[in-house]
Amino acid sequence: MLKLPSALRSRTTLVSGVVLALVAGGVVAQTVPQAPIQWDVRKLEQLDRNVRRLERAVTQRNAAGDPVIIEPDPETVALQGRVANMDRRLGDLEASLQRVNGDLERMTFQLDESQRDNGALGGRLRDAENRLKAIEDAAKAEAELNAPIVSNSPTGDATRDLAAAVRLLAGDPARGDRALQTVVVTWPGTPQAAEANSRLGDLRHAQHDDASAVQAYAAALEGWPAMAWAPSTTLELAGALNATNRKTQACGALGEFTRRYATAADPAVRARATQMRTQIGCEAAAPVRPATTPARPATTPRRGG
Repeated sequence: MLKLPSALRSRTTLVSGVVLALVAGGVVAQTVPQAPIQWDVRKLEQLDRNVRRLERAVTQRNAAGDPVIIEPDPETVALQGRVANMDRRLGDLEASLQRVNGDLERMTFQLDESQRDNGALGGRLRDAENRLKAIEDAAKAEAELNAPIVSNSPTGDATRDLAAAVRLLAGDPARGDRALQTVVVTWPGTPQAAEANSRLGDLRHAQHDDASAVQAYAAALEGWPAMAWAPSTTLELAGALNATNRKTQACGALGEFTRRYATAADPAVRARATQMRTQIGCEAAAPVRPATTPARPATTPRRGG
């Protein structure tokens, strides 16, 4: 190996020290900050002379066939290897972070999709539960409405039972119908049962079931009760009989009205009876004088004729 002069070796050592300091400076600077070098013209000229002197010495040795071999500093090589290894590890870490970020984005998207699916599934489940409840309620109501009519008094009194049935009829016709039938079964032979039959006749007529209306009206007028609702119910019976092609019986019902109720009936009810007699084609009846005494009041309120 070529041996340099002592002066050149000192300069080489100096340059190597400078190079090593510059290479290692990146690491040292991270922990111990150094004061910046104050360069001036004298220092720059001295550095330039040293570099030129070093270049001439290296050129002379190369020309003499004894080249100068500058070996790298082991610490610098080791440091460079560590830096390269850190660069590779940093690159691997960045790639791992990118993969993790991608996985997080996919998981977030899948979570949002799952939440939307769960919301939609919850809505469908609630709709199914509501439909099932509606079906169960309808089945329960149908079973209740189709159950046999049995004697039952919710209040223990015929008048109050009838009043409760009338109130129920206003809000729930189907259950009100059953309540009227229950009054008829529970209190047979009473004025309340007769009025309940009259109201049932009105319901059957509204349902276009005139045959059943005839039966209900006939049951209400059994014994020709002297009730406030009896005159108009008699006319309803005549109309239902005529609708079921029983003209003779319809005219008979109008005759009973004339004999039993026309005298005490309201003028509007008498006028309606006359009109029905003409429409049905019954024989003319003797004129009826208005009553001088009021009709017997009903036991429960009744709708007007």
